[in-house]
Amino acid sequence: MKTAKKVGFFSAFIIPTLVIAGFYAGGWWNYAAAIFVFVLIPLIDLQVGLDDENVPDSQVKIVSEAFYYRFITYLWSYFQIAFVLWALWQIAVYPFTAAELIGFTIGVPLVTGGIGITVAHELGHKKSAIERLYAQVLLMTVCYMHFYIEHNKGHHVYVGTPLDPATSRRGENFYAFWWRSVSRGYLHAWQLEIERLRKKGISPYSLQNMMLWYAILPIIFVCLVAAIYSAILHQHVWLPVIGFFMVQSVLAFTLLELVNYIEHYGIERRQIAPGRYEKVNTLHSWNANQLISNFFLFQLQRHSDHHAYAHKRYQVLRHIPESPQLPAGYPAMILLALVPPLWFAVMDKKLDQWQQAQKQALGM
Repeated sequence: MKTAKKVGFFSAFIIPTLVIAGFYAGGWWNYAAAIFVFVLIPLIDLQVGLDDENVPDSQVKIVSEAFYYRFITYLWSYFQIAFVLWALWQIAVYPFTAAELIGFTIGVPLVTGGIGITVAHELGHKKSAIERLYAQVLLMTVCYMHFYIEHNKGHHVYVGTPLDPATSRRGENFYAFWWRSVSRGYLHAWQLEIERLRKKGISPYSLQNMMLWYAILPIIFVCLVAAIYSAILHQHVWLPVIGFFMVQSVLAFTLLELVNYIEHYGIERRQIAPGRYEKVNTLHSWNANQLISNFFLFQLQRHSDHHAYAHKRYQVLRHIPESPQLPAGYPAMILLALVPPLWFAVMDKKLDQWQQAQKQALGM
């Protein structure tokens, strides 16, 4: 892989840098990260354009095994813990104005959710025990640890079918999707974990039930942080620390659900028999091939290849020209999804065009 592209994956660290620098600059600078993500990145995407280059087949194994790419995700895992502790400390000690607090509260989840959950998603698919551990630690910082179970054992099995709460339906707005995906995804994770335990003859009330730990660990983490900060400051900071942690968590996993909404809107797998669907392939996810936003998101936007080959590492994910293509990168599409009439006006038309093209390709 070219050196410029290798370095490009460090772009993700720009966003927390802007959050930290914006905080110390004060005032409206707290909005720097949000402006960068939702204004500058889409504009840069437009200017730089698409990236249809794939790693040559002869190099895929070599690039996949290169430690450099794993190092970036490992580094992010440690960095995010430090970043969250820093953010909670500022909440405990700094007298924010209302405008500053809003900007800071938007900026932090762009780091923990926009990048952090993306890294957790990457690591959670890997066989390495340390990578899976890092994935769960990252998800702990946004109170979404059940995603580790539901995404791998639920979403990747049922994507593109009515059984998957994380597949958005045509005509479904994001706000309705958010509630369905969050609530049903959490319940399904419990179901999957209980089934796993019962197959082993273990009670669901056992300490081996990971969903119990996933519910408790974020609470233990933030309460421990609040207790330590209160002791250091000799005053109670429990309410602001815990309150901010919970708010940033909700905003962080809302970013995840926005991405879920965008990635699978209206895409359906063909039912080949009652309750049976065709195998997941590279036609079952929307893709965005914008070079710059793909740097920030560790090529998550090459989503069709990821679903077809879930264990493939981010650096070797391929551009699939036959897959449905989004009109813009995720940052721009997130803004569009937040305004349902605009979303439907753009995406229903794109969906119709792609489905018609598929029918013609199949001679239907």
